[in-house]
Amino acid sequence: MGLRTRIAEELKATVHGGDLKLERYEGPAGDPGLLGIVPGDPAWRVHGHPTGMLIGGFAALMLQSLHPLAMAGVDQHSDFRSDPVGRLIGTARFVTTTTFGSAPAAHESIALVRRIHTRVRGTAPDGRPYRADDPELLTWVHIAEVRSFLAGYQSYAPQRLRLTPAECDAYYRQVAPVAEMLGAEKVPCNTREVERYLDRTRPQLRATRAASDSVRFLRGFGRTGRERLVVRLLMNAAVGLLPDWARAELGIRRPATVRSCWDRPVATAAGRTIEWARGPSEIQAAAQRRLASVPPVDV
Repeated sequence: MGLRTRIAEELKATVHGGDLKLERYEGPAGDPGLLGIVPGDPAWRVHGHPTGMLIGGFAALMLQSLHPLAMAGVDQHSDFRSDPVGRLIGTARFVTTTTFGSAPAAHESIALVRRIHTRVRGTAPDGRPYRADDPELLTWVHIAEVRSFLAGYQSYAPQRLRLTPAECDAYYRQVAPVAEMLGAEKVPCNTREVERYLDRTRPQLRATRAASDSVRFLRGFGRTGRERLVVRLLMNAAVGLLPDWARAELGIRRPATVRSCWDRPVATAAGRTIEWARGPSEIQAAAQRRLASVPPVDV
């Protein structure tokens, strides 16, 4: 097995569990999908860029951890410590299915997450009750995630392919329905609304012990030496996507010169290697075949 194949298989196993489940993307013929997007649309471009999504995903986890109630739910109910790969696979499948999958497959994924959320509730260390289906928490998790994905794309996609300000606004509008179907309310739908939302939410955010532990766990994660090295490189790059105040709250002291002159170039090189090994996306190709197919005509 050649190097390219080994890297591709390892990536598929880590992110997708070894099975891309292409049936979610290939049919029914002509189905527009949940978001009604096509190749070239902002959401398709952002969620289809592996380097931006991997680095943005790590940034999202760090940013999300700053909400004490959201972090309490993860800490008390998630198996991310015992099965971090399983959690990564679940998240990746949800994002790819709701973005590129058929509408029935996307609705099925959303229904599954909603059922799981009904069981996630408890009391945070500060004494406040929480529940995963709280609309405010769902909005926070969504915004922390998509802002990080967009930042990852804007930082690691080729310059000529990056989104214009109008396309960034369109990205937020295109992905908002997923959060709303999960139960989020008053979801910000453009860049200005997202930044205002973060400003309003900041007083509620702080690095709890669980948040610090989760970031430490992520930085050391890896089943093999090569995997640990790649994760460390991607985590370092993810730090550069965080707002300054989020880095400060998490106690991450990584100078701007290190982030720009070392972390970003190294992550760019690692990302190009990942993209080379993966080759054209089988998931996106299956989705394009579905979109291009002609639905059967009833007689």
